[in-house]
Parts: sequence; C-alpha cells; structure tokens
Amino acid sequence: MQTPQSMDLGAALDQSCSGLRDSHRRSLMRLLFMVTGAALLVFACLQILNGFGWVGLGEIGASTLLFLGAWRLRTTPHLQLWIYTYLLALFSFFLAIMLLPDASVTAFVWILMIPVLAYLLLGRRAGLLLSLPFMLAGAGIYWHYLGEAGSPAVLIDLLNLVLCAALTLTFVHVYEMRREEAERRLVDMAQTDALTGLANRSTFQATLHRTIAENDRSGAVFALVIMDIDHFKIINDNLGHDAGDLVLRSIGQQLRERLRSTDFVGRLGGEEFGLILRDVTPATAFELVDQLRQSIARRELDYGEARIRVTASFGIAHWPEHGRDAETLFCMADQGLYRGKRAGRNCVFGADTGKSIRPLLPDRAV
Repeated sequence: MQTPQSMDLGAALDQSCSGLRDSHRRSLMRLLFMVTGAALLVFACLQILNGFGWVGLGEIGASTLLFLGAWRLRTTPHLQLWIYTYLLALFSFFLAIMLLPDASVTAFVWILMIPVLAYLLLGRRAGLLLSLPFMLAGAGIYWHYLGEAGSPAVLIDLLNLVLCAALTLTFVHVYEMRREEAERRLVDMAQTDALTGLANRSTFQATLHRTIAENDRSGAVFALVIMDIDHFKIINDNLGHDAGDLVLRSIGQQLRERLRSTDFVGRLGGEEFGLILRDVTPATAFELVDQLRQSIARRELDYGEARIRVTASFGIAHWPEHGRDAETLFCMADQGLYRGKRAGRNCVFGADTGKSIRPLLPDRAV
C-alpha cells in the first residue's frame, strides 16, 4: 500500500529537481538572463577598449541572446533544458575567459560561482555532476597559467584557489543534503497523521482528486470506502484516551497490512478512515472490505487488565457509477456508512443499495 511520501507534495519535491519550485526557478532564470546580459554589455565595451574586439563582439551577441531568452522563459515548457543550456554556456564562457589571462586576470574567481549556481538551479546530484568537471578544468587552467609549480609563491596561489573551490563545493553539497532531509521531514509531517502513520485528511483528499483525474483519462474504475469504528466513544469514556489511541494505531496497522499495494488509506479524523481501492469491480471491492471488516472484528487488544474488541462499519461508493467528482463520491459513501450504522453496525453497505453483510461477532466495543 502506498505511503504518504508518494503524495502530491512528495511528487512535487521530486519533480522540482532543487530546493526551488519551478515557478521560482523560472523567475530566477529570467533574472539571471537579464543580469548576465547587462553585465556582458559592460564587459564587451571594456574588452573592445582593451584590444579584444572579437571577445567584445561575442559578448554582445551572447547578451542579445540572453535578453531574448529572458522573454521566452516566461512561457517555455522546457525550463530544465534552458537551465542546462545556460549553465553549460556560462561555465564554458568562464573557462574561455580563464584561457585569456590578459583579457581578465581575475577571471579565475568565477570558479567559486560554479557550484553555487549549479546546486541552486539543478539540485544536489545534477549540480555535483555538472559543476565538478568545470571546477577541475578551471583549476587545471589556473595551474597552467601560473606556470611551473616549483616555487612556494606559485604553490600558495594554486592552493588558495583549490582549497577555496573545494570548500565551497563541500559546503554547498552538505547544505543541500541537509536541506533536502529537512524538507522531506517537513513534507512527511504535513502529509501524515501523527498517531497512526497514515495519510491525513488533506493528503487523502489530494490523492482522491488525483485518482479521479487519472481514471478519467485511462477509463479505469475505483471504489471509495468510508470506514468508522463502532462505539469508539465508549472506549474513550470507559478506558481513557490512551486506550482509544491504542485502538486507532491497531486499526491503522491492520489497514496497512490487509490492503493491496495499489490501494491507499488515510485517517480522515477521529475514528473515521478513508480507503481508495483501485481497479476493482463492485463485487471485488465488497469482498475486500468484508475481509477487512472480519479481520478488525476478530482482533483483541490487551490494555492493562482489559481486553478490547472493536468492530467497524463501511460505506462504499464506486467511480464513476456513483459520481464523477470527489464531493459526490464522499457523499454517496457516507450514505452507505449511515445505512450500515442504522442497520446495526459491523457491516458493509453500498452507496445506493441495501446490500450488506451481517456481523460474525457480537457488536461490542469493549
């Protein structure tokens, strides 16, 4: 059975590639294009005055492309391709400037910017793979520029750059690792019910909406099940909330164990749970839910000297038979659950039928 990590927020994290969402990366890329384009115009004028006219003309051409790209970035669906193209061109330009020390003696400082930009725009893995070769190439060019590394002064200059570059790459990499871990924990907390470890209500609703959209495209079907623990208030009133928490955790464990890997389950609040059973006919869904009902009814929990046994009632609605939107499906499944409660609990009811399964065990909470 799926876990909350597979939910919308988790998927968004995986697809974002870095700590920035695509909308933020798009805005940042437009800013970088405009700033880089403006900077290249200034450098082009200085290079022409410095006697490197062909370099200046190249920078003017690149600046023009960057301004056009900043306009195109507003709507392009290929943002990742634009980012890679920009970074590859920019880092290659850094290396080209380093090969012309007379044009820019301090160009080697741009080596330190390579990991910052790569990690920010591409994330940890892609950022490392892209930045490391360029940083090694830049260090090699700098060593060649310094000449023979026999004198202490040359070694000092080389080590200063190498150590600063290595530390910058290390710090950025470690920071990105910790940021990913912290963001993942926050997403898990936002998606998960702390008591049972199941998806919480908002996560379950997001999954239901996504399942409807997917099945609308594929033509598949699924069942929405609303489950409610019978007489749960008696447990809290007679034994206390710790006993109630024990029951909820046990129910959550049973749901994880009994359902299929393609199904999804969440705690909707209190003693109510929701289940999404994918690719099932009404008969199959009914059978799966009844097996779950019997499993819950048979289990006994030890709580001090007390032995707790609970039952549950279920209402089932099928997509698209009982509704094509989440609100309608919830309403229909709730109607089935209400019929089950009125019929004596510990049973399964469809949304629009009187079909049910009678209890195998006495309906008692404690």
